[in-house]
Amino acid sequence: MEIPSLNKQQEFTLASVTDLTTSSSSPSSSPVVATFSCVNEVKELRFQESESSDGFSFDLSSTQLFKLGPLLFICVSDLSGSAKEKSSFSRGVVIKFKDDKDSKEFSDSFEECKKDSVKQGSSFLNGTVVSANKSKFDDKIEAASAKMYFHYYGQLLHQQNMLQDYVRTGTYHAAVMENRSDFSGRVVVDVGAGSGILSLFAALAGAKHVYAVEASEMAEYARKLIAGNPLLAERITVIKGKIEDIELPEKADVLISEPMGTLLVNERMLETYVIARDRFLSPNGKMFPTVGRIHMAPFADEFLFVEMANKALFWQQQNYYGVDLTPLYVSAHQGYFSQPVVDAFDPRLLVAPSMFHMIDFTKMTEEQFYEIDIPLKFTASVCTRVHGLACWFDVLFDGSTVQRWFTTAPGAPTTHWYQIRCVLSQPIHVMAGQEITGRLHLVAHSAQSYTINLTLSAKMWGPGANQGGILQTSSCKLDLKEPYYRMSQPQVYPTQEPPAQSQDIHIHSDDLEEVELLQQTANAQL
Repeated sequence: MEIPSLNKQQEFTLASVTDLTTSSSSPSSSPVVATFSCVNEVKELRFQESESSDGFSFDLSSTQLFKLGPLLFICVSDLSGSAKEKSSFSRGVVIKFKDDKDSKEFSDSFEECKKDSVKQGSSFLNGTVVSANKSKFDDKIEAASAKMYFHYYGQLLHQQNMLQDYVRTGTYHAAVMENRSDFSGRVVVDVGAGSGILSLFAALAGAKHVYAVEASEMAEYARKLIAGNPLLAERITVIKGKIEDIELPEKADVLISEPMGTLLVNERMLETYVIARDRFLSPNGKMFPTVGRIHMAPFADEFLFVEMANKALFWQQQNYYGVDLTPLYVSAHQGYFSQPVVDAFDPRLLVAPSMFHMIDFTKMTEEQFYEIDIPLKFTASVCTRVHGLACWFDVLFDGSTVQRWFTTAPGAPTTHWYQIRCVLSQPIHVMAGQEITGRLHLVAHSAQSYTINLTLSAKMWGPGANQGGILQTSSCKLDLKEPYYRMSQPQVYPTQEPPAQSQDIHIHSDDLEEVELLQQTANAQL
């Protein structure tokens, strides 16, 4: 359909308009007319009663339109584009049309006029002009990564994988239902809503209204799922868009989200979570989850080490169809050890009590996620070779009634996150009681993940150790974006009741004999 130029006014007679700031609806005896126009070179959408001079206007450069149903839209505007308070709103209205034809034509006209408006850019207080088409998310994330990310989460089979993680889904359901007082009668924003399951949980807990924000094509499936639950659907609005870009007509009392990735921070959605906090959460509002912890401990796993080292043996062939492959052996070996290993391992592989790094989602700034530096210090419980650092995470839902933890720890019920291990290409030897120090340094990159820099060192041990220094050290650099998924591989030990992680971890003589046998096999192969 050809859209007329804004030099000519476009008018649409509406069935009704409800002003969200006053909750008043226009009387049917005096219908409201919506008009697209250009006033003093500013593109506007004006609402005015047909028999009255009263009315109000939205600056199209700072206005967004969201479809709630076939004939129902919500239109919101921030302080006429003011750069002073980007998270505040001057007005929000719910628009109802008489028929599908008017609804379609209005939507098309809005998109065309909006596009024409943003082409001119937006002026800020410092005088610079930027394109309104480029968001903060686009500035820090490369387009190819974002496209793949949203395509992945736009598929039902991947949503099913997460829904069928009953530890995850059950914990979220319990955290919401056990804290109904935090949700009942409250406005909730679901950040990265996916299928909409958390929005439905919030509505079940009595939320006044839920805004389900989802940037991928999954938003359409969420609308279908929510519409199929009509008793809840009237209190849920699905908004397709990025948290960094969208506007909401009101502040939220509660944010709910599932922003955790492997090692807690992978996929960099935690940054979006805290952006939602800064833009939409009321003072003293609740966040579900509230805090997260990255747990770390050194581990010994000769079986895994040999498995990874053996992968590169292919490149030691000197006569592969007449070709010498050995020039690439070192690069291949380094490549395999640059992959973090994702699997579920026996907690008895840990050789020291774990430590953790706390991340408070209510206080952490977006910029603090760009680089995370964690000093490491452990005391070895056994005499062994340390093959690397094992990591997992947990999060706290700090409700007013119940505080509930969700964990991905080894020995706990397995989740679709499993655990993650950073394997050193050069293990270090430790004695029981010896101190292990080091550093875990995470640096965010534009592929929505992190570069991991790990260093582990064994300090002097025994009499006179205080005068000594580092005996041996080993480092590795890994890409969290490219893990080695090892979930289906056999484990070294059968699962039994694990000891408490805060206690010393004992390895039986039979286990040591198995490790020695694996070492002999590895030496023979290498």
